[in-house]
Amino acid sequence: MSELSELYQAVILDHNKKPRNFQVLESANRTAEGFNPLCGDQLTLYLQLEDDTVKDISFVGTGCAIWKASASMMTQALKGKSKLEAETLFNEFHRMVTGQLDEETEPNRLGRLTIFAGVREFPVRVKCAILAWHAMMSALDQKNDTVSTE
Repeated sequence: MSELSELYQAVILDHNKKPRNFQVLESANRTAEGFNPLCGDQLTLYLQLEDDTVKDISFVGTGCAIWKASASMMTQALKGKSKLEAETLFNEFHRMVTGQLDEETEPNRLGRLTIFAGVREFPVRVKCAILAWHAMMSALDQKNDTVSTE
C-alpha cells in the first residue's frame, strides 16, 4: 500500500470514528437533508449563515465512513467562509472527485480536502464523498429539500 493510500485511510478512519461538528446545531437558520440510496447514507446538515458568512455548520446522520469523513472535513473547511468561498470549494471538490480537476497542477483552495482525490478511482464512492457537499449547497440556497445522489 502506498504512503498516500495509508494516509487516506488514516484520515478517513479518524474522521469516521471522531467526526468533527457531528451534532444538531440549535442556532442553524438553514438545513438540508441528504440521501444516497446506493450506499444508504442519510444526513441532516445544519447551517448558520450570518451576513453572507458560514458562522457555524454541523451534521448528523448514518452511513459509510467516506460520507462521514467528507462531511466532517467539509464542516471544518467552511466555518468562517463567505457564501461565495463555500460555493467555490464545492465546485473545486466536486471537480476533483469526479476527475475534472487535477489538484496537483491546477490552482485550488482545497488544502487537506485533496485527501479525497483518490475517491475518483471508485465511481460508486464519489456519491458518498459529495453527498454532504450537495446538502450544504441546498442549505446555502435555502432550498430546504432532500438532496439525493441518484
